[in-house]
Amino acid sequence: MKTITLPVEGMTCASCVARVEKSLKKVDGVKTANVNLATERVSLSFDPQKTTIERLSEVVREAGYGMPLPAAEGKQEKVSGETHQAAAYARTKRDLLFAAILSIPIMIISMIDMTEWFMAAVPLTMDEINRLLLVAATPVLFIAGRRFFVSAWQSAKHFSADMNTLVAVGTGSAYLYSTAAALFPERLGGTGEVYFDTASTIITLILLGKFLEARAKRKTSASITALMDLQPKMARVVRNGEAIDVPVDDVLHGDRILVRPGERIPADGIIVDGMTSIDESLVTGESLPVEKRDGDKVVAGTINTPGSIQFDATAVGRETVIAHIIRMVEEAQGSKAPIQALADKIASIFVPVVIGIAVVTFVGWYFFSSAGFTLSLIHFVAVLIIACPCALGLATPTAIMVGTGAGARKGVLIKNAESLERLHSVQTIVFDKTGTLTEGKPSVVSTSAFDGYGEKDVLRYAAALENRSEHPFAKAIVAAAGFQEALVVSSFHAEVGGGVRGVVDGKGVLIGNRSLLASDSVDFAAAEKIAGEAAEKGMTAVYVAVEQRLKGVMLLSDVLRASSRDAIDSLKAMSIEPILLSGDSKAAVASIAASLGIVRSYAEIEPGEKAAMITSLQSEGKVVAMVGDGINDAPALARADIGIAMGSGTDVAMETADVTLMRPDLHGVVDALRLSSNTVRTIRQNLFWAFIYNAIGIPLAAFGMLNPVIAAGTMAFSSVSVITNSLRLQRRS
Repeated sequence: MKTITLPVEGMTCASCVARVEKSLKKVDGVKTANVNLATERVSLSFDPQKTTIERLSEVVREAGYGMPLPAAEGKQEKVSGETHQAAAYARTKRDLLFAAILSIPIMIISMIDMTEWFMAAVPLTMDEINRLLLVAATPVLFIAGRRFFVSAWQSAKHFSADMNTLVAVGTGSAYLYSTAAALFPERLGGTGEVYFDTASTIITLILLGKFLEARAKRKTSASITALMDLQPKMARVVRNGEAIDVPVDDVLHGDRILVRPGERIPADGIIVDGMTSIDESLVTGESLPVEKRDGDKVVAGTINTPGSIQFDATAVGRETVIAHIIRMVEEAQGSKAPIQALADKIASIFVPVVIGIAVVTFVGWYFFSSAGFTLSLIHFVAVLIIACPCALGLATPTAIMVGTGAGARKGVLIKNAESLERLHSVQTIVFDKTGTLTEGKPSVVSTSAFDGYGEKDVLRYAAALENRSEHPFAKAIVAAAGFQEALVVSSFHAEVGGGVRGVVDGKGVLIGNRSLLASDSVDFAAAEKIAGEAAEKGMTAVYVAVEQRLKGVMLLSDVLRASSRDAIDSLKAMSIEPILLSGDSKAAVASIAASLGIVRSYAEIEPGEKAAMITSLQSEGKVVAMVGDGINDAPALARADIGIAMGSGTDVAMETADVTLMRPDLHGVVDALRLSSNTVRTIRQNLFWAFIYNAIGIPLAAFGMLNPVIAAGTMAFSSVSVITNSLRLQRRS
């Protein structure tokens, strides 16, 4: 299957969305077609053996819309949505200004043309004034408002209807009647009543709403724009010993790249020379710069601050982390939440039902009251104009766009709209221990010294010898020792499964477990009590002997993340039950659970059993989320209702998960839950106002209590209010 995202031109409401999706899904080979009214884009998944992009574009064109093809299919496989929206915004602004310049005089003249002073001042008859109004109103409808009539005609050719149909029929009816009254007044009784002001003002007000809507839409996509802006255009590459500036697209794997202070990192890579601090806030959400040195990873789009560095590129272009983030956010914004299903069903029948109500309104007023043709027509127009499926179509996607964008700014990547909606229903969160609740690497918790040695002496001898080892315990010991005066190591040997031995400053040193010390007849009884208590807490004891005499014992443990306690407390406050699930020893798991206040914990769980445990919890009727970081967590992440992967974990865990935390901070779990809750609340508010607006407005118009001009203004601002409400998510999240 092939997946691609392309812009769709000409959509104005939820009915348009339904028609484009329906047309595409009929094509053999199309698996999914999700159209987003807010972004005016379609996400397609199809079998290229059965259909082509060109064929799909033709299908969209036959449905009355446009779907521009990508300029270069091999490179990016998508057309810039930002460019498409910018062009639509400029076109709407131009049409609005043109309509307003003509509509304002039409409105003013229509309001005062019956006054005695006006008729005395103007040497024209009423019939001549009406014909001038006809001349002025015609370009408003058919130049500035051309889009509505063209789209309505395209829909009519396919025996369908949308918002454009309502506008075109409503304003067209008022215009045609007024034209007949202006050109042939004697045939209509010579009343002189024309409604050019109504028709032109309706077009102008709807264009005003479209203009404000387009401007607001650009704000909803600001997160994607900000992410795209992170990618620098040029990179300074060292080739043949010379630093040259090349376009980022020309950077190759393995290129040596030079980055100076204040510049953005142009590719992912590994530092080979230099030391600096990197501002990764717009990628991970972490506000403080992160120190980097030789061997550390750097990510494209982040900002180098104080020092110059050189690094070797390991991922370029579409392979970089920032490119992956942009794709994830775009896919999430283009997906549909289950809550939108009701709106889609209503949208599919909305316009035909409204036209039916408008016809019934006209017939009722004309045949069953003394209103007459003119007033009946006005009520008919009011019903058509007040009914707007735009707000219905924008209610969900705008909230999803803002929500996923807000998450990305916090370093919380959400896979799709369904996951974002489902998150707020989570009742239980299962945590892996190592690398999730803990740092995932051992640290020296405490050091005890014996036989005349101090703690610093123990660490000095241990670090000198362990500096030759690659074992995680060795690295932890070296880190705990910090900077120490160098000791001469003249011999080093690693004992598999036991520890290390060697000669440090002419003295025989032994570092390892009890078995290693016992093999050299070292008496370690002095440390047994400390080691025994440590074992009960899940810690590991590492003994240090010098010249076959015990000098110290170091206790190592995988320490908790700084954010773990606060995150667990926050989840409990949200009435969400935390559960610990780990393959580690019972003692280690029990110790971590107790320190975090987690009541339910399971130890010595095999990778295959984790998914079964998730299923067991789901059988209790609970909505379960799983938070993990390793390959062994992937089955459980997939089995859970919501899988949450730590971004510092493995690629397979991140690909399996519904949510990815770009920084190793469990506050991201809480952020994701709150974001979901706020987004779902916003969607419900939007849908409520979209429904209630039509439920109240249509009856008012049908019973003659709503002027068409007021209806047009109200309709125009309904969509803007929905988008504005969605934008509030940026402040609440």
